[in-house]
Amino acid sequence: MKALGQGGFGATFLAKDESLPGEPCCVIKQLRPTMTGAHLLPMARELFEREARTLGKIGNHPQVPMLLAYFEDTEQFYLVQEYISGWTLQQEVRKSGPVSEAGVKQFLSEILPLLQYIHSQQVIHRDIKPANLIRREQDKKLVLIDFGAVKNQVNPTVNNSDQTALTNFAIGTPGFAPPEQMALRPVYASDIYAVGVTCIYLLTAKSPKDLDYNPSTGEMIWRKYVHISDHLAEVLKKMLEASVRHRYQAAGDILRALDLEPYLDSLRDGLANKPNSPQNPTLNGNSLLSGDFNLPSSPSSPSSATSKLAIAIRARRARQEQSGPNTAAGQGSRAIPRQGASATSLKSEGYTVGKPKVPAKLDADGLLMAYMKGRKDFASQDLSGLNLQKAELSGGIFHQAKLAKVNFHGANLSNADFGRASLNRANLRDANLGRAYLSYADLEGADLRGADLSYAYLNHANLKGANLCGANLTNAKITEEQLALAKTNWATVLPSGKRGFW
Repeated sequence: MKALGQGGFGATFLAKDESLPGEPCCVIKQLRPTMTGAHLLPMARELFEREARTLGKIGNHPQVPMLLAYFEDTEQFYLVQEYISGWTLQQEVRKSGPVSEAGVKQFLSEILPLLQYIHSQQVIHRDIKPANLIRREQDKKLVLIDFGAVKNQVNPTVNNSDQTALTNFAIGTPGFAPPEQMALRPVYASDIYAVGVTCIYLLTAKSPKDLDYNPSTGEMIWRKYVHISDHLAEVLKKMLEASVRHRYQAAGDILRALDLEPYLDSLRDGLANKPNSPQNPTLNGNSLLSGDFNLPSSPSSPSSATSKLAIAIRARRARQEQSGPNTAAGQGSRAIPRQGASATSLKSEGYTVGKPKVPAKLDADGLLMAYMKGRKDFASQDLSGLNLQKAELSGGIFHQAKLAKVNFHGANLSNADFGRASLNRANLRDANLGRAYLSYADLEGADLRGADLSYAYLNHANLKGANLCGANLTNAKITEEQLALAKTNWATVLPSGKRGFW
């Protein structure tokens, strides 16, 4: 139907399969060796068959195009693949500009499990980059394409003398490929480096060729161009180590490094100790799981009205603890309100003014009103028994909050932080908990029937007696031991995507 792209080693075309009902679209990838020499034809054929074998082996994954057919005709080679309709990450960034820290964490949460799967099949992709990642239009999932540079880690397919000629086509993309890959010695960690470079591209909209490199170490110089938390910066730094020995060795290592427990600690430390600039936009409301907090790293870093208020509260608590129990409001001790805040507005957001104990207990109306006004942080609050049915609280922070018997029936709690929260016997029926953080949460006896827990982080959560009948746990972080304590039925969607009892 039309050409989709062309390079030095082949071209891709959009086609339709006239032999099938509805004539569905597909992609034909034509491999055309341009170099002369009889010995290169078998090498090109091997490269072609390697990609076909790889797609045949791993193409049943929903984030990899399915191989439909492959054949050779007059010394030209053809792959027929599933057509993925959508925009590449490169096109998205060119259209919309750089993404936030939240966007990068979202990207990593999608690409790293896929990378785990590919590497478990003993495959190194070798060409991960924004142009090879498509956001599928139908379900918005990221799909990794172009396996033409793959390497089978266990069964090398060419000998050393032919390796240089073959990898002229299969070496990967300069800037995204790490030093060991350019030296023809790729390892699984080579793909991790490419994912790290892709993260920098997403944050800066700058191609690797537009960035400087340390002449002594070969490290990419990128930190000055991004505004992200120190925790995420350290993770990216380790992904981008020029020395493969110092780099993360597996995608699972990065998933563990992105555990939000240390990230929450860094938020608390940052809010309590670091000064903030008065010129400052409001907090955008995303949760720590989505990561879009831009933790203050210097006096000029932006912060929010909410974070300023938190700093004032924490500072006042520290002063009270140092002064002893006799410090009273009548002796001049008072909470420092955020810039422009009145006593009335502070009270409406759940804080007492002129009294030593903060924050005040919220009722359901007060919590919803505070959320509507931009407040997201309800950490350590006693919210037990509140009726918050069908409430819109996405991105809320309920870390260590008391939420026993709370009614969240049908509520939107996506991306919310419930780490270490008490949710025993809570009504979470039909609630949206997609990508919620529930590590160490107490969900004993909670009603989670029909709840969406896809991509939720449930490690170490107490699920004893929790009702997960009909719940969607697709890609949720949860163990067999945890699920064994809960109630499931034929309608429960397990982390694997399959339905049925655990």
